[in-house]
Amino acid sequence: MSDAPPLKMRSWLFAPGDSERKMTKAVEGSADIVLLDLEDAVATENKPLARRIVHDFVKDNPARVRIWVRVNPLDGPYTLTDLAAVMPAHPGGIMLPKVYGRQDVDRLDHYLSAFEAANGIDVGSTPVIVLVTETAEAMFHTGDYKGAPRVVALTWGAEDLADSIGASSNRNPDGSYGSTYELARSMCLLGAATAGVTAIETIQGDFRDLDTLKTRAEKVRRDGYRGMLAIHPAQVDVINAAFTPTEDEIADAQAIVDIFAANPGVGAIGYKGGMLDRPYLSRAEHLLRQVGRA
Repeated sequence: MSDAPPLKMRSWLFAPGDSERKMTKAVEGSADIVLLDLEDAVATENKPLARRIVHDFVKDNPARVRIWVRVNPLDGPYTLTDLAAVMPAHPGGIMLPKVYGRQDVDRLDHYLSAFEAANGIDVGSTPVIVLVTETAEAMFHTGDYKGAPRVVALTWGAEDLADSIGASSNRNPDGSYGSTYELARSMCLLGAATAGVTAIETIQGDFRDLDTLKTRAEKVRRDGYRGMLAIHPAQVDVINAAFTPTEDEIADAQAIVDIFAANPGVGAIGYKGGMLDRPYLSRAEHLLRQVGRA
């Protein structure tokens, strides 16, 4: 087992796989993970070039562990070609889009195992994040990823889901997500909790509106999300800050852990004028683990 510290997963910044300039800028920034995109950001005619650029960019890159690749979906003709091109460079991880269910993750696992074995990479060592709400069918399977091989995070998407169900928009008149897409967000969160993996919020398309981004990121963190996808470097610092517990939160969590430790066997205990029970202790312990203090 590796002694390396766990990889942070607060911010996941997309960069188009056919632009070395944008990929370089992304990796030089403060994103926890950079997602080199071979899917939506690359036109069909540019995909062969993008594969070569991504391979060369990842190979021997000092930041390789935090450089992941979004391959094309398994229901199209490009996934195996993507993997054949990029796996020899040993990317930090793979994003699988537009799944239909757990069977797609199992299939990807078989592919990755073969490519790892062929390239001298430890079999099973390439982690995966899965986009679990981009097809209508996938919505019925968000709770099926417990024990899924390689999966370390689940995220969701609203644009492809709208296309999948034939919606003309995924937004309400006030700009908020419609009920189907709020359901997708909730199902992703519940699926991640069931699987014991990290829940990652979807993108905010307007990269100039950092105030709304901050409000939204802080809100979904309270709900249980632990990171967020980004489409522009300007979003990264806002996301990192929103998903980093404050010193006051850490101190409060430590105080809760300490007061329960000082009173073993107690189910509920008074604290700051109120009563705390065991779920408060569990949340406090989780936050301390998140920041490496447990």
